[in-house]
Amino acid sequence: MNVFIRQLTGIRLVAAVWVLLYHSQGPLDTIGLMNIAILPDFIRIGRLGVDLFFALSGFILAHTYLKSIGERLTANKSFRFWWLRLARIYPVHLVMLFVAGFAIVAQSIVTGDEINRSWLNPWDFIKNLLLIQEWGSDPQRGWNFVAWSLSMEWLAYLLFPLMALVLWRMHKHLPTWGLVFFWLLSLAPLVIYGLGTTDPYYTENWGSTYRVLTAFLAGAISYLIVDRLRESDRTASVCDVLAFVLPAIVVAGSVFLAWLPAAAAPVTSTDPEAEPLPPFFHLTLVPVLVAWIGVLALSRRGMSNLLATKIMVFGGFISYSLYMTHLVWFGLWRAGMNAIGIDGGVLYALGVAILLGLSFVIAYAMWRFIEEPARVRMRNWIGVRPTPTEEAGEAIVESEDPKTAKPIDVPDRE
Repeated sequence: MNVFIRQLTGIRLVAAVWVLLYHSQGPLDTIGLMNIAILPDFIRIGRLGVDLFFALSGFILAHTYLKSIGERLTANKSFRFWWLRLARIYPVHLVMLFVAGFAIVAQSIVTGDEINRSWLNPWDFIKNLLLIQEWGSDPQRGWNFVAWSLSMEWLAYLLFPLMALVLWRMHKHLPTWGLVFFWLLSLAPLVIYGLGTTDPYYTENWGSTYRVLTAFLAGAISYLIVDRLRESDRTASVCDVLAFVLPAIVVAGSVFLAWLPAAAAPVTSTDPEAEPLPPFFHLTLVPVLVAWIGVLALSRRGMSNLLATKIMVFGGFISYSLYMTHLVWFGLWRAGMNAIGIDGGVLYALGVAILLGLSFVIAYAMWRFIEEPARVRMRNWIGVRPTPTEEAGEAIVESEDPKTAKPIDVPDRE
């Protein structure tokens, strides 16, 4: 039985909420929550939730497809894999692409401001449609901004069949210490890039490509290591402790970077609602997050049990829709609050509660009525039964209802 699937589904919710809080810094600051101890330092590096998604995707795809694709690469297996990945990510992306464009027009009508978006043009729309908008050395993000990471995921998916060939041979022929060496080697380019860049957004000089390929590959190698160690009770006991220690290191790292003068990012906006830039060098914390995934997969108590609860698994199911919908909803909320002139006080605090609460309601609706039905239909088109689900970061379940989901063995095929 795949005992680690449920807690890794719970991580999806952690990653999505971390990103959501990062994008909520303005409203949270207005109501005073960004003055609570170390909370603002941790939230300010919330974009690392995306890197956590990248690594988790590599781990789960290696777990699910390594044997079926890695032993022998064929065109049929590759195209089947790519179609199943599109079934997972594309329906919500397509809907939100049109919603984002509509939202800009609606926001302009509500506020009376002229539409001034350089990316609102047919060519950028086509790039988003093809999921290639983030490819290149210096991409410009637009439409549904958060879909930049989807573009990078799609790049990793396209490369995965070739990657699986290498991973399979590593799995068969390398000792565990050799796998650890290549795990470190895979993350070295990201750490070097993160230490050397002066761009806190990490988009310049192929930054997005560094982020996805290194984290994705490290996540996949993490699975190879976990597969070697998963039967050891002693390892599980150590990982029970590390499952708490590693996130504590990330929090401590965020506080250290906030204190470090050399890591201070420049102030680029006078807009009080603009997100404060994260500190430089925060990509150096990604290896800790990737290691956390492997540790949780090996852990059997404590943090792993917390992440495997029904509410966390359910949150993991809707986390993709939460990630894809929240930023457009935030934009509409800001426009509405500005239009009615509420910028502080009790009513503003109530508005923030509504903002965050409805984020989850919208995510559930997107998952329930768009994401899941479309995924099942696209899988049916190529004769793949709707269960079990073998998608990146999802629980592998006996039931389509996440409230009753139970982990089962992953078959060697889709």
